[in-house]
This record gives sequence, structure tokens and C-alpha cells, in this order.
Amino acid sequence: MKTPQDAGGKASEITIFGRLLSQRRGEMSPSLARYVLTLGFSEADQRRMTELANANQRGALPGADHGELMGYVKAGHLLALFHSQARKALKKRKVS
Repeated sequence: MKTPQDAGGKASEITIFGRLLSQRRGEMSPSLARYVLTLGFSEADQRRMTELANANQRGALPGADHGELMGYVKAGHLLALFHSQARKALKKRKVS
């Protein structure tokens, strides 16, 4: 089975972690799922992400800040994976 990869042809950290989550055994408890859904970026982090993204779109993002922007992107993807798993766990409980 072919696995998703990043633009460089290698699996990214987020892709690898996503595969780890999909192979998990057991279920996320409803209380853990509800907690996970409360997790998010602080207002300060959101302002910084906007700053970095705007500079990047203008082509004015210094190289040193590019790594920080990519860190936010990766953290956002990881958070989205956790949120997805939490929503699936809660939906499964409602259906059962």
C-alpha cells in the first residue's frame, strides 16, 4: 500500500503520526475526546501565525521565521488530527 508523502517524497512527521493514530487500539474515552476538542492555539499564537502568514504571502518572510511558520503549520495539522479522532469517538458513542 502506498503511503502519503510530503513534497520531498518522504513521509512528514504529521503523516507518520497520523498513521500511528489510525493504528491505535481501543477507543478515546468521551471525557478525553471532549478535552481534546477544547485544545487550540492561544490568541497570541494566532496573532503570530497571522503575522508570519502575511509576511510569507508578501514574500517578505525572513528565513529564520520560515521554520517558525512551518512549526505552526505542523502543530495545526497535528491538532486537526486529534480533533478528528475526538469527533469520531464522540460520534461513535452517540450512534451506539
